[in-house]
Amino acid sequence: MEHYIVSARKYRPTTFASVVGQKPLAAALKHAIATDKLAHAYLFCGSRGVGKTSCARIFAKTINCEHRTDQGEACNECESCKAFNAGTSLNIIELDAASHNGIDDMKALIEQVQMPPVDGRYRVFIIDEVHMLSSAAFNAFLKTLEEPPQYVIFILATTEKHKIIPTILSRCQIYDFSRITISDMVSHLSMVASQEGIQTETPALGVIARKADGAMRDALSIFDQVAAASMGNITYQSAIDNLNILDSAYYGRIVEAMLGGNVPAALVIYKEVRDKGFDSQFFINGLGLYMRDLMLAMHPATINLLETDEEEKAQMEQTARKCPPQMIYRAMDLCNDADLNYRAAANKQFLVELTLVKLCQLCSPSPGNSGDGEGQLQPIAAPRAQSSPAPQPSAAPAPASPAPAPAAPVVPPAMPQAPQAARPAAAQPIKRPSISLSIKGKGRAAQPPVAQEAQAAYNSGPKQAQPYTQEALLSAWVAFADARPTERILVNTMLACKPVEVEADRYFVPVDDAIQVDKINEFKLEILAHLRQSLHNDNIDFDARIAQRGASPVTWTNREVLQHMVAEHPSIEGVINEFGFKMA
Repeated sequence: MEHYIVSARKYRPTTFASVVGQKPLAAALKHAIATDKLAHAYLFCGSRGVGKTSCARIFAKTINCEHRTDQGEACNECESCKAFNAGTSLNIIELDAASHNGIDDMKALIEQVQMPPVDGRYRVFIIDEVHMLSSAAFNAFLKTLEEPPQYVIFILATTEKHKIIPTILSRCQIYDFSRITISDMVSHLSMVASQEGIQTETPALGVIARKADGAMRDALSIFDQVAAASMGNITYQSAIDNLNILDSAYYGRIVEAMLGGNVPAALVIYKEVRDKGFDSQFFINGLGLYMRDLMLAMHPATINLLETDEEEKAQMEQTARKCPPQMIYRAMDLCNDADLNYRAAANKQFLVELTLVKLCQLCSPSPGNSGDGEGQLQPIAAPRAQSSPAPQPSAAPAPASPAPAPAAPVVPPAMPQAPQAARPAAAQPIKRPSISLSIKGKGRAAQPPVAQEAQAAYNSGPKQAQPYTQEALLSAWVAFADARPTERILVNTMLACKPVEVEADRYFVPVDDAIQVDKINEFKLEILAHLRQSLHNDNIDFDARIAQRGASPVTWTNREVLQHMVAEHPSIEGVINEFGFKMA
């Protein structure tokens, strides 16, 4: 009976041509051998399973070959090649620095360096995981590495180059191995399957390649696992079942529920995922990555960044066309927030379900909805100060659909408001501080590319330019803030900082710090859409800037401050009288 050998060993590269995914690097090594321009020390860097040690062995075998082929490969027929293939060559010494990392091990290696080769031109020392050497071993190795005998070549391999001291790096030629692409893995796995007589489906090989995360050795090990479990017939379903991978079809169904605002469907899909035994955080992270892939698939310049096969890219591109860009960006943000809050959440299932509810509200028809409002319901709160609408020109076109009548404003009973005409402040106008603008934090108020793209899409429609009053603008401004009670920073900023007209339809919003600038800019597109829709004027625009406020021209005493507070809120006077407070 033939002894079974795992695919990772059986199909390990033995020539430069058989190395997967490292063609430029292999070509450079072959050229160095062909021109006899060999360095005394090489450092091969890269993640696990990308071919560092395999290339080191092929390089060591090829430089000692007596009759290299025209393609620069070892002949496998000379005595040196035969000894290497049989594992009896004395010219190639391998050391695992993970288990031989002390100064005594390094001294033993240095003693071997002094022995010239029995046959062949070079003695090659391959030190794997060299970053595991101790500081003392590194220091003992420095002199030998810098000036070895002419017949010695060192090949160091590591997965963590940053842990190697600079004095070692400066003595080596450094070759960085790249992660193996999905397409290269699928091609190699297909070749292995044909050699082994195993039936495969291309999507199943794509699942295995993505699971391997750029490591060919891991891909071959996973391939053996799935092949054994599926009795030599690797299908897409058998691959995701045996590897416990959440099928991307679930995420596609979630996106369909988001586009339709179908909250029950999203919650049912989430239950199916939990019933299959998948962790909720794994699910929400996977959904965030799926939305990221949709973002990449939206544009031809970024679709190639998807690490998947061509069939999957085409499917992702088709799904991305259905999704508004702003929905995808907001969905990524919500999934990231859920991931950050997952560990601290007392009820993790509720956290994920709440995130799914918000996701399904992203495409709801509510004005300026950002996933934090009432979904398909109209806003509960109406503008605080409702002014009479501006007269409409008779020639102006009527809107496509009548705007819903705003609900009556709800005033909390704990804060009674005096009639505006009865306020003492109206009879004695108060001098306000003068404002002089100075822009802080250059570039902070600029719109990101995502906002520019959404703004361009908005501006592509028919324009409206109906006149409006300043009071109507402020009412729409306050209404937007009232409709988002959960956005505390935004609400407080908008209520405290009102737009000031610079020129026709152009305003600036003077704020106090950079946090307020960032928050206003985050919601700028939604605010503009709300203002333009409410006032039927597409020319409205504003910028948030940090305002440097000058000193107040009038300094109030404590008694004047109290009098002003009582004038603004008459209920305070009753509290003062009840408890007998006095102002000195």
